[in-house]
Order: sequence, then C-alpha cells, then structure tokens
Amino acid sequence: MMTFYHPGPDLIGRAAIKPSCSRTPGFVCLLLLCLSANGQQVILRYDALYQPVASRHGMVVSQRESASQAGAAILAQGGNAVDAAVAVGFELAVSLPRAGNIGGGGFMLIHRPGREPLALDFRETAPAAATTDMFINAAGETDQKKYRASHAAAGVPGTVAGLLTAHKRFGRLPLDVLLAPAMQSARKGVVVSYDMASAISSRRKMLTRHPATAAQFFREDGSAYQPGDLLRQPDLARSLERIAQRGKAGFYEGETADLIVREMVRGGGLVTHADLMAYEVAWRKPVTGRYRGFEIVSMPPPSSGGVHLVQMLNMLEHYPVADWGFNSAKNLHLLTEVMKIAYADRSRHLGDPDFFEVPVAWLTGKPYAAARVQDIDLAGATPSVEVSPGTPAPAESADTTHYSIVDADGGAVAVTYTLNFSFGSGITVPGAGFLLNNEMTDFSARPGEPDGFGLITGKANRIQPRKRPLSAMTPTFVYDDGALFLVAGSPGGSRIINVVLQTLVNVIDHGMNIAEAVNVPRIHHQWLPDQLNLEPGISPDTASLLGKKGHRLVSGSSLGSVQAIQIRGGEMRGASDPRRPGGAAVGVRRPDELELLEVRP
Repeated sequence: MMTFYHPGPDLIGRAAIKPSCSRTPGFVCLLLLCLSANGQQVILRYDALYQPVASRHGMVVSQRESASQAGAAILAQGGNAVDAAVAVGFELAVSLPRAGNIGGGGFMLIHRPGREPLALDFRETAPAAATTDMFINAAGETDQKKYRASHAAAGVPGTVAGLLTAHKRFGRLPLDVLLAPAMQSARKGVVVSYDMASAISSRRKMLTRHPATAAQFFREDGSAYQPGDLLRQPDLARSLERIAQRGKAGFYEGETADLIVREMVRGGGLVTHADLMAYEVAWRKPVTGRYRGFEIVSMPPPSSGGVHLVQMLNMLEHYPVADWGFNSAKNLHLLTEVMKIAYADRSRHLGDPDFFEVPVAWLTGKPYAAARVQDIDLAGATPSVEVSPGTPAPAESADTTHYSIVDADGGAVAVTYTLNFSFGSGITVPGAGFLLNNEMTDFSARPGEPDGFGLITGKANRIQPRKRPLSAMTPTFVYDDGALFLVAGSPGGSRIINVVLQTLVNVIDHGMNIAEAVNVPRIHHQWLPDQLNLEPGISPDTASLLGKKGHRLVSGSSLGSVQAIQIRGGEMRGASDPRRPGGAAVGVRRPDELELLEVRP
C-alpha cells in the first residue's frame, strides 16, 4: 500500500541558520522553534519556494515513478529498506533501461538504527583475460570504438549479486515478491515517456547497430516508439523470472549465463562462465568525516566519491560559507578551487584497494585539508596546470542512476548503480533482454590519458584481471548527533561528487530544505579540462565576477539528478530532482489510512 504524499507545509527541522524569509517574497513565513538532538536551535519554517514530499511511515525516491511506487508498496507490506531497494533496483532495469540494469554494477550504503553503517561494493570486475594494453592499437593509441562500444568493453556484471547479497543478509520478504513489480512491468510493458522516447531516438545509430538491441527498443518495422506507447520486454522478463526462482544462480549460472557467454564469443568479448561464477561482492568500511558537527558517511574505494566528498568538505570548513551567501561569486570561486584540488588528487591516488594502497586516511584527514587550503587564492583562479599536470578531456555521459530509501523503523539504503554510458555498450544479450555494460572504459586504457568520462587516472587505475574500475558514485548518509539526518546520491558520471557536495552544503550551510537543496543551480569543475561548468540559473552578474577572477566559463547542460531524503523528528522528507523527468518521491501512509496495494509474484 502506498500513495503519493503531496507536499505540505515545510515543518522539517533545519540547521540553525539565520532566517531568510525575504529571499522568497510572497510566501508566508511560519517559524517555530525547537531543539535538535544535539541541543542546537533548529528553525522549522514554511517559506520555501520548493517543498519536499512528506511521510512518517517510509519514503522512496528514485528517477522513475513506477520504481518509487514499487519500493513504497514493498515497505507498506512490511518490507524493510533493503527489500525496497531490491524491488526498486530491478524495476529500474525495466523502466530506465539506459541506466537501471541487471548487466552493470554499483554501490550500496546500508543504515541500521543503532548499528554501524555498511558499504556494499558490487562494482563490475575486469574479466580474467583482460590485459593492461587491451585497448591499445598497433599505432600505440587507444582504440576508442573498442574502448567504448565493443563486447570487450564489458566487465563482469555485479548488480544481481549485489542486490541479492543485501537481501540475503537483511531482507524480510521473499525474493519473488520483490521482483514481482519488475517482472510485471517487463511482461505487460512500461509506458514510454517523452524522456525515454527522446533517449532512444537520439541514440538510434548506436541502438540499431546490433539486431538484439534494435529489436528491444524499436518496433518491428524499425520505427521508434512514441510517448504513450507500451514497451514490452519479454526476454528481460524471463531473465528476471530465472533470478526470482533461483537467486544468484539464475543469473551467473544456467541459461542466462549461457546467453551472456554465447554473445561474448560471438562478439569477441572476454567474459566467460568462469568469470561469472567467480564474481563476488565486497563488504567495505565506509569513508567517514565530520563537517560543522555533522557526521558524513559515504562510499570508499574503488569509488572515489566518499574520499573526495569528505576531502572537499574538510577544506570548505575553513571558510564562512554561510556568511558569504548561497551561489555568491565568492562561494562559487571557493567551491571551484576546492574541486580542482580534489580531482587532481583523484588522478594520482585512487584505485581498487584490493590492488592498490589508497591513502584514504591521509586524503580525508583534517591536517591534509588544512595544508591544501593554503594553496587557494580567494582573489583569482589557479590554472589547473599549476594544480597538477594533465591533458584536455572529452565530454562525459551522465546516465548512472541513484535511489534513496528510508523505512518506518528508521533503516535506510542509498544505491547508485550504472551501465556506465547511456545504454552501456549498446549491445543487448540476445534472448536475455538486457544490455551489456561498458565499464572497462572507467579503467585507464593508458595511465595519464583521460578515461571514458574525461577524468585523468594513473597506474592505480590501470586494467588488471579481476580488478574493479575507479568510480565517482557517491551514495551518502549524513548524521546529526548519531541520528540519520540525510540520505542522498546522484547520477552524473564525473560530476557526481560535486553534485552531492553542493547538496550537502546547501542543507548544512545555507539552511535549505531538501527540495530546495536539490532544485537550485549547481556548478562543476573536475580539474581537467580547466573549465567551470555553470548550470542555467546562475546569475549573469555572478558569472561575470567569476570570469574576472580568471575562470573559463562554460554554460549548458544540467548537472546530476539528486534523489534524497531528509529526516527530522521522525518525519521523512523526500525530493526527486526535476532535472531529469519522470522521477518521484513516494511516501507511505499507515495501513489504516488506505487499502493495501499488495504486490504478488
């Protein structure tokens, strides 16, 4: 049972920041005072331009309404946050095929009240036959087609193992119940949205290169699906059914595994039966830090997200960010300089910790941040070449996806997973109905050369058998005096870390509710190329001031798609980023308020 819980008055607790009713003229300013868990004065207010969705009985926020509804229905049936995460993950594989997946991998953070948070790494791994120079051609250059869009670009998928491992350890409801929404959507069809129709038609050349992919995403006559049409995926439904019946063996063994390997042999890929059988998830210790009294918990390597999120917050803590004002030229300049330092460090120090010793404690330590802020010039931009050497890089694809969940008992899950580029490699496994990832592009084909997202990485991220490629995915928890306060994450490729950073700063420093924090304009700088990306909505006057400080400004596309939940006093407030259409925050009501919507296999 679930329902949309329409945004009501914003009575969510907000960090003790000065009231600013004047910034939203025309809104009634209602101020109530209370004490937060740690005794700080907290302002509860209703004066915001953007309002989140509210519930006290569970909240699911994702990039697809149908997935959020599926997760909320599982919570309403007595499932916990992990159960809902499994349902949402598989439903997104059907309703968001360019990013949701069973052929990719990702990361999960798990919060259990009164227990230490856990980090689950289900990132893809390089096949056993992978070699360091496998994408280098006879001329000594990177073969870009092979690197990005070939069978060889696929790593061993981790999503199924990740979701099922979490369920086996913490789930309550049977697996077939959790997969029922996805199986039904695949069999009966999902309504093609304007967003999905546009994503498919804009990639027609890529998606029609392989017959199985063309059959999956185009009509028999070759015409494109239109908004409002039903997209049925019977082969994917059968793959999901095998997982529901046999668990992990329903994907990594048997018919599905045979179909994967058969396609690998046909197309010159490297994934074998032995690779599939050998795949294992990794439980890791989360990266932690503190920022202005809040505890930050995020994903450790091979994700770079948590390390550099904490590193950047440590540097920002040296400055009066709140006093300088939201998106002021002074603040945006500071954010940019901090971003450059973090991404330069990423290029040298981050990789799979099972293969490379990552200096996490040093990078996330307060002393290192104190040393690095000495390099920041508040008067002008420091050229990236002076931060660390490198070469220009190509543009990125941003089609990862994230979802956040909090259950009625206070348990929470944050999941970011992906196929890498939009629609992965563009290669569908015939008879299985899902796309192959192209995660091998997240390795360095040649150390010091940009990866598939334009990020410079070194020897720490070179290709090795069974190794996991470096990632920027940043599922994150924030705690206030031990109580879960925020669950957040975003897609966006190399931009993810900066998107999550700004969301946290908006809440903690600028006193925004979660809907405001998610909606307002953002910036991005990743060290190389040396350019500052500005979203629409940044003031032209502010942009002019940044230009005068020496920043090379680039205006254009939106940055990320945050899916987040804020918790205060037992109330959950969800916000789905409007930058990408089709997302939703769905809150759960009490069983005695509405008739239960049961989910059955």
